[in-house]
Parts: sequence; structure tokens; C-alpha cells
Amino acid sequence: MNSVEQVESTEEEQKSVKDALLSAYEKNISTKLKAELCNLDVNNFVNTKEASARYEKSEQWCTSRWYQFKVLLQRGVRERRYEAFNRLRIFQVISVAVLGGLLWWHTPASHISDRIALLFFFSVFWGFYPLYNAVFTFPQERTMLIKERSSGMYRLSSYFLARTFGDLPLELALPTAFVFIIYWMGGLKPDPLTFILSLLIVLYSVLVSQSLGLAIGAILMDIKQATTLASVTTLVFLIAGGYYVQQIPSFIVWLKYLSYSYYCYKLLLGVQYNEDDVYECGTGGLCRVGDLPAIKSMGLNHLWIDVAIMALMLLGYRLLAYMALHRVRL
Repeated sequence: MNSVEQVESTEEEQKSVKDALLSAYEKNISTKLKAELCNLDVNNFVNTKEASARYEKSEQWCTSRWYQFKVLLQRGVRERRYEAFNRLRIFQVISVAVLGGLLWWHTPASHISDRIALLFFFSVFWGFYPLYNAVFTFPQERTMLIKERSSGMYRLSSYFLARTFGDLPLELALPTAFVFIIYWMGGLKPDPLTFILSLLIVLYSVLVSQSLGLAIGAILMDIKQATTLASVTTLVFLIAGGYYVQQIPSFIVWLKYLSYSYYCYKLLLGVQYNEDDVYECGTGGLCRVGDLPAIKSMGLNHLWIDVAIMALMLLGYRLLAYMALHRVRL
């Protein structure tokens, strides 16, 4: 019992000493130090209260948002460029693109089911690959973020914007190379405009997927839990994406409208085909594309509504991630 009491008393003493030191720092040192860092002349003030009032009145932060954003952006790009373009990751993406191109090598226009499967592969791979990479972002940087924000180095908004814009060239380079390889090897519609639109749709899906991954990571701040939730989410989105199950029961049909893979798949179909296009089917006959069950269940109309819905998802997930970071205790 005595040993337990001694341990408890020691912990209480350590806690009281820590609280006393923190209180003394905030009362006697913190204000002067911050004022000096902000180039304020502390000696002109009578006491720390006057310096504190002058400091709070002038500005809470020593540097502007733009300066903080610029410095954090430069640091982020330097730190993550090797991670984004490491040999293993490049090999993984390029090998999948080449293998997929060989499997769908110059698919004839009459094999419309195979072409549709290739488009769904686009939406699935680049709907889930960026999500799993983004899930680790904030949990891995949690310690650094808490330490730097506790010392008042920068605003959370500056950090979040720098992270958002810094990831754009790093996250979009590999999917661009992927589409360049597999699109032409797979024998999809050989039209430059169609190719560019398909590429933009894939990149759009990458941004939405990454946003969801950032939101999951920011909310849970635990890698294991975030990975588990991401796995369940991707499985649901995969099943409800409109390819495997074409006639979803009415009581659960709302699931597909939550899946960005569904909208990406529909947009890819919309730029490749029109409902009035025809393809060779049966014994040399011509069939209407819009009558194909896989396309009829998706529909190729109102594509701009799908673009708008994905934009809302992109902004919503980013905003959710930003709000979740505000909950991180400093």
C-alpha cells in the first residue's frame, strides 16, 4: 500500500510542478517571447499586461496567411515528392497499366461489354487507390501538427490549403500516365477530345477519392481504424457502382448515389458512347447502345448533374476533414 501511495503522490507532485511551470511560462515569458518574434518593441511597454494588450491588438499571428501558405507548401512538396514518386509506387501503377492494356489489347468495337468493363476498371482503381494513400496523411502528421500549432507557428487554414494544393501535382501525375498507357492499348474511342475528357474524369475522381480519404483519416486519427473504415466504404462503393448489380432493390438503391465510383463510371460511359450509337451484335446485326442492359440501367443523360454532385462531394469531404482537424486537441 505504501508503494502505491508513494507512486500516486509522485505523480501528483509531477503534475503540480508541470502546471506551475506552464502557468509561469504563460504569465512571464510567453507574451514577451511572442511579441519579440513578431518584431514588437516590448521594452516600450510598462509591464507584460500592456505588452499582451498591444500584441493582441496588433495581430495574433506573426506572419500573413500567404507567407505561411507559401512556406508550408514548399516544405510539403519537398517532403512528399520522394514518397509520391518512389520507384515502388511508380512500378505498381505502370505495371497495372501495362497489364491492363495487354488484357484489353485493342478491344474491338463489337466487344462492347469488354470496353465497358475497362471503363469500370478506370473508376474502381482510381477511385480507391488514392483513398488508401490519403487515409494515412493526417494520422501520420498528427504529432507534428499538434507541436507546431501549439507553438503558434501557423494557422490551421494555411496548413490545410498548403496540403491541398501541394498534393495536386504529386497525386495527378501517376493517374495521367496510367490513362495514357491503358487508354490507347485498350483500343477505346480513338478521338483526342474523348481521350482528354476521359482523363479529366479520372483525375476528377482521384481528387474526390483523396478528399474522402483525408476526411476519414482526420476524423479517426488512427491508422488501423481509418484503414478498416476505408475498406468497408470502398467495398460498398464497389458493389453499388452500377456494374456488378444493375437492378438494385428500391429500399437500398440510395447507396449508389453516395458512391463517387458510380458517377465516375457513368461519366466515362457518357463520353465514350451516345445512346443512339450502334455496335455489331449477334450474327452481323446492329444493336443500339442505349438498349444494352448495362448502359440502360446507368443512363447517359444529365451528365452535368453528375459533375455537380461530384463537386459537392469534393468540397464536402474537404470541409469535413478541415472541421475534424479543428477537433484535434493541442
